[in-house]
Amino acid sequence: MLSKNCVLRKRKEEEGNVLSFGLFLSPVPTFVKIWKRKAVEDFSAIPYLATVLNCMLWVFYGLPVVRPNSILIVTINGVGLVLEAIYLIIFFIYAPNRSRLKVLKILAVELVFMGGVIAGVIAGAHTHEKRIFIVGILCVIFGTCMYASPLSIMRLVIRTKSVQYMPFYLSLAGFLNGVCWTAYAFLEFDIFVVIPNGLGALFGAVQLILYFCYYRSTPQEESKAEVQLPVSSSDAASGGNKEPQR
Repeated sequence: MLSKNCVLRKRKEEEGNVLSFGLFLSPVPTFVKIWKRKAVEDFSAIPYLATVLNCMLWVFYGLPVVRPNSILIVTINGVGLVLEAIYLIIFFIYAPNRSRLKVLKILAVELVFMGGVIAGVIAGAHTHEKRIFIVGILCVIFGTCMYASPLSIMRLVIRTKSVQYMPFYLSLAGFLNGVCWTAYAFLEFDIFVVIPNGLGALFGAVQLILYFCYYRSTPQEESKAEVQLPVSSSDAASGGNKEPQR
């Protein structure tokens, strides 16, 4: 039985990593459109800013100073962090000055917060167990916020009865990613993995239901902008460990 569980966990890790990488890449078509149009139009950078902070937290969590032997978490979220940075650079290039200033302010706050977390954890928590718990809790909180950020578009969808601003493939990938890592966590119950990914699956399901409810009433024309949330960076990588993970 133990051997069977190990095989299942390994399989879920592989599936989760593939889905997580797919989530990171899901915004590419939208940013290609932005690049071609030379304008961000109604596109929002908030989901990507949320994912940047989430990735930074998980990279820190996977470092030897917090959780030794967690290279998978560092590599997956490191890749996610690089991709999110590229998306934000593209946004910054084609956004109006007001939006650029907003992005810079939020990034500055995130960097100051991250610096405070790193300094506080290293100086105040002197064992790996304490550091894992503290950083893991933060990862759960901000991972959940990241999963929930696309829900901000739901009000617009309901008001306009149109899903042109709701990215279907991103919602689907988020749902599948949440389901996969939740199933993984239940093989050897880990509350830190269950909470963010279970909520991610729930949020993804809500988005998919809303999409299918308003799909037929959406004008059949190319949308001018899409709000996309790159996911689950840490949530994906975290699956391979038993402590607070993504």
